[in-house]
Amino acid sequence: MKRIGVVGCGLMGYGIATNLVRNEYEVTVYDTNPEAVARVVNEGADAAKTIQELAKWSEVLILSLPSTTLVEHVLLHMEEGVLDNLNRGSVVLDMSTNDVARTRRLAETARKSGVEYFDCPVSGGPDGARSGTLTIMVGGSKEKFPEISSVLQTMGKYIEYIGESGAGQIVKLCNNMVVGGIISLLGEALLTGEKAGISKEKLAELFQKGSGQTKVMDVFGPNIIHGTFDDVKFSLANMLKDLHLYRNLAEDEGVPTSISAEALQLFTVASYLGADQRDSTAVAELLTHQVRT
Repeated sequence: MKRIGVVGCGLMGYGIATNLVRNEYEVTVYDTNPEAVARVVNEGADAAKTIQELAKWSEVLILSLPSTTLVEHVLLHMEEGVLDNLNRGSVVLDMSTNDVARTRRLAETARKSGVEYFDCPVSGGPDGARSGTLTIMVGGSKEKFPEISSVLQTMGKYIEYIGESGAGQIVKLCNNMVVGGIISLLGEALLTGEKAGISKEKLAELFQKGSGQTKVMDVFGPNIIHGTFDDVKFSLANMLKDLHLYRNLAEDEGVPTSISAEALQLFTVASYLGADQRDSTAVAELLTHQVRT
């Protein structure tokens, strides 16, 4: 399979598409933002005039989109949606982070059209997308998985088949709940230690030498320590979206959400105060403003 279409040329889609080009796949892209398309075309991809044209051309269609609703719109609801134009036997790799139940419904609808659908959410952010070192969690047909693994290996360092449709999303949402929770805890703990007389830098250094060590500190810690909340590793809006999706999953499974609800509330307030396009660590700034003097 060499003809690969990519829908969505944002920070993640850009890295995904350029790595495919570097690995000598024939890549065509589509995005409603012409500037985003131009960036990928400059790396060697072609641009499709319409998404329907792209679907007809593609043997593998990769989606890198910001919401489940947009994925559903592209595949099903727009005039002559993508599924209506994909050839039987083609494959959709949905690398977006989506609702589990709706992902399973999409996979079933795709199969009825003769299209194999894999949920392939990723971890590693834009840096991982550009360097081809993403962690990719895959849900879908175990029998068909070997047919797509070589494509995924061009953009990921760790590719893990998890299980049937929706399984990749389950792992991703649980992962992001942990990340969001740790960001919240780091914001509070570093602020508490600083107010008590220990610098955030020293606290972070000692955390990483002890049982509090976490990769979340490596990735997000500098923003919390230095207050560089406009250096976006993962936007607060995207984190808030994923925390809501996690809550939906937990409630569907009958799991109490009292702990995650605290993190969700913190991110919700930060969003309400205008931090959507800032880094997720902007919740630490919110905590700073709440300190009693």
